[in-house]
Amino acid sequence: MPGSLILSTLLFAAAAFFLGRAAARPFGTGARSRPVYHGALLALWVALPGLAVTVAWALAQPALLDRLLLAGLPAGSVDAIGTGGRALVLAQIHALAEGRALPHLDAVIVEAGARLSRWREIGRLALFATVAATLLVSFLVARTRITPRLHARAAVERALTVGLVVCASVALLTTVALLVALLRETVEFFRLVPPAEFLFGTNWDPQVAFRSDQIAGTGAFGAASVFAGTLLVAAIAMAVAVPLGLLIAIHLVEYARPGTRAWAKPALEILAGVPTVAYFFAALLAVAPAIQHAGRALGLVVSPNSALAVGLVTGIMILPLVSSLADDALRAVPQDLRQASLAVGATRAETVLHVLLPAAMPGILGGVLLALSRAVGETMIVLMAAGLVATISLDPLGTTTTVTVQIATLLAVDAPFDDPRTLAAYALGLTLFVVTFGLNLLALRLVRRASRTDAS
Repeated sequence: MPGSLILSTLLFAAAAFFLGRAAARPFGTGARSRPVYHGALLALWVALPGLAVTVAWALAQPALLDRLLLAGLPAGSVDAIGTGGRALVLAQIHALAEGRALPHLDAVIVEAGARLSRWREIGRLALFATVAATLLVSFLVARTRITPRLHARAAVERALTVGLVVCASVALLTTVALLVALLRETVEFFRLVPPAEFLFGTNWDPQVAFRSDQIAGTGAFGAASVFAGTLLVAAIAMAVAVPLGLLIAIHLVEYARPGTRAWAKPALEILAGVPTVAYFFAALLAVAPAIQHAGRALGLVVSPNSALAVGLVTGIMILPLVSSLADDALRAVPQDLRQASLAVGATRAETVLHVLLPAAMPGILGGVLLALSRAVGETMIVLMAAGLVATISLDPLGTTTTVTVQIATLLAVDAPFDDPRTLAAYALGLTLFVVTFGLNLLALRLVRRASRTDAS
């Protein structure tokens, strides 16, 4: 019901936009704002109250109905069953209200389920009536304010500014909350495992006994081998993506015909929209067996979960990112530099090598760093195609593991929340967060520096 009401509110706001724009057109040149701003302001005045009522109702109704249900149970029974019992009773009542049949229930609970069903129906009708009345009243009141002297543009721009600030604040608060959650659990982990052992230890074997009489290891949490596997896979991926992406960008900018570029660039960027699970299937069913067959033909031993297979597929995945950002950086180089280089007798290849690439290098490096952070944080491909054995090795044909694989593996174990294995996943997550966040900040700084250079 709230979803359909939100959609209806947006449709009503769209209609209000056209009505407001049509009402402002007769104002002519004497109006302080163009008709499109009057329509946008009328749409905002209609949509915001309706959406606010819908969201507030959706948030408040469940808690209110639960309170009424508990209040309607026999006196003294609520205190007797305790908090866990109340949750169970409410779950049974909600199941009955949704039409699910549960055997051996008390008559009081059955009656409460029927009562909740009626209350929900009444709530739907009341919500619909309230939202409809709110939309109608908001439209009538706002319509009277559409006059030639109204500063509609300033009001719309203020509303958009507030909306952008709210969105940015939500993103910032989400990042801060994530960082705080990771820090809190990581601090608990470092009370059990010294930070030096975690960051520089080479033995990763997170096996811990659940009980004192259980035969299991004491657990080794030296994550240097895990970091080494992550860097190996990322290095292979970058060795694939950076040269290919840069060459593709140079060809599209300097050598390709406009017709070729018109279909080649969108076709390349389609790869960015392919789900990572598709790349996983490519790595598992095509790339890894092909590397094994090639290694066998050359007399080499190749692991089924080789770092080379994972790195190759990850490199193909981030190739559109490198190519697109390098393309943008090369196209941002002023045309005068190209023409000046060609005018003094330089060939097109020499112009690319000695003029375009140095001028676009900050933007290209920013794209490379963004692609590196994507490769370091990749989950699905390495989770399914990489191994679980953590070793410090530079052999691309051997098995390896990464930080994301270990996080998924540790959190999949049915262990207590304060278990060292669970806390180790948070420590790995914080390390990955810091690394990728730092790479992103450095990349953005390089891109901004390139933008300032182009502007000057």
